[in-house]
Amino acid sequence: MEPEAGDRGPAFRSLHSRCEEMKLRRRKFTLCVNTQEKRSRRRDLLGENIYLVLFTIALRMFNCFLVQTSFVPDEYWQSLEVAHHMVFSYGYLTWEWTERLRGYTYPLIFASIYKILHLLGKDSVQLLIWIPRLAQALLSAVADVRLYSLMKQVGKQEVARWVFFCQLCSWFTWYCCTRTLTNTMETTLTVIALSYYPLGGSRSRSSVKYPLLVAFACLIRPTALIPWVPLLFRHFYQERRKLHLILYHFLPVGFITFSLSLIIDRIFFGQNLGTFYGSHPWHWYFSQGVPVVLGTHLPFFIHGCFLAPRRLHILLLTVLWTVLVYSMLGHKEFRFIYPALPFCMVFCGYSLAHLKAWRKAALSFLLLSNLLLALYTGLVHQRGTLDVMSHIRHVCPRGPDAASASVFIMMPCHSTPYYSHVHCPLSMRFLRCPPDLTGKTQYLDEADVFYLNPSGWLQQEFRSNASLPSHLVTFSVLEKEIHAFLTSGSYERTAIFFHTHWPEGRTGSHIHVYERRLTSRLNTGGN
Repeated sequence: MEPEAGDRGPAFRSLHSRCEEMKLRRRKFTLCVNTQEKRSRRRDLLGENIYLVLFTIALRMFNCFLVQTSFVPDEYWQSLEVAHHMVFSYGYLTWEWTERLRGYTYPLIFASIYKILHLLGKDSVQLLIWIPRLAQALLSAVADVRLYSLMKQVGKQEVARWVFFCQLCSWFTWYCCTRTLTNTMETTLTVIALSYYPLGGSRSRSSVKYPLLVAFACLIRPTALIPWVPLLFRHFYQERRKLHLILYHFLPVGFITFSLSLIIDRIFFGQNLGTFYGSHPWHWYFSQGVPVVLGTHLPFFIHGCFLAPRRLHILLLTVLWTVLVYSMLGHKEFRFIYPALPFCMVFCGYSLAHLKAWRKAALSFLLLSNLLLALYTGLVHQRGTLDVMSHIRHVCPRGPDAASASVFIMMPCHSTPYYSHVHCPLSMRFLRCPPDLTGKTQYLDEADVFYLNPSGWLQQEFRSNASLPSHLVTFSVLEKEIHAFLTSGSYERTAIFFHTHWPEGRTGSHIHVYERRLTSRLNTGGN
């Protein structure tokens, strides 16, 4: 037996050495994998490559500075103006706030920013204007990255890339995503919430994050719930533990957010329901809204609807549901369907992924057409109302004659931002237009009465020279009608600002600033 054992010794030793060598290789491989994972984690941010995230943030910051125009009054009057009044205790609150129709959740975000700047002694007007917008740009960049991550999870890498491309080059997203609009925050939160929604099937472990984000979006804008109705019903239908989903996810989230809303609004005032004013035909979103918002993405969206996998049909249903619900409301605006736009980009991405021979031409067409629209709407169209506030800023009280400075803005109400873009206790006035809440049949607001007879209204309002404001701001279309008043009040035009190539109604292509010559002489003499 000894020789046999001796013969087997080298074989065992060889086998043993091979086993040790394999173990060593496995350890090296495991160490290498762990090292790569650690390096990968270091390069990750928001679950994606850090360079992709930084690129997106840089693009949205650049986007922010290339949007120097106004869109709708709400981007100032329902956010920055309210925040300015909360922190600095002067300014103007529109009728929605005096009638207690709005909640303070959204303005409170910007009020917090203003308060921090004030405590640091950095509350310059430029920072008050740009910091809130840069904060919104950062959130929009996060939403862009989360949309890309979602598409990687539910689709192919190639599709995710083209969805990301469509999202970044959308002219309407570029135009809106850095504005201080409740619609912008609503869209941002909707996209981030969608990234946690169980699109590939119900996963209860991810059922808390997205309801929290949806609930917060509803605090900011109650209509944020509209696109989530079909998504919530789908999740509930596919969930096996329905009672658990309701009791431990939906109800606690709803209770907490609703309580938070009551607490915030209770601090300032009670909250009631508001009413819309203005109306459009029922088909407006189908005939104008969706085509304009999608722009040149429209044919790719339609094409992608036929190519997307069945599991993503719920997103198409969400788009259709959102448009249909808003179509039933009398008052319609492009921005109301902005939250549905990222859903549409998903289908545009599938279209580009399937275009092989024509892809380069399609990409060039999309990029060029959207770039031109983005630059025109961001830098040219409706910029006068912001430029004129920069001019008014120089009228702010300074020196012994400060009290004599005053500004009257004779434009459709809320055409310009107000104290958030001036940030000084300058005496200012504008034509007001609160709706009738008493039920009068032939109600006319101050702006309506003014535009019926501008010259007569001014003569009636300012009967003595002592009551005349030192500066007047108006659209160019009024110059002929109020020429006699300007002459009798010793006003001379001191500045002209371009506003738009497409004036309509009471607006004009340019904005004029008039200053009383007497005021000019006094200021010159004082120097």
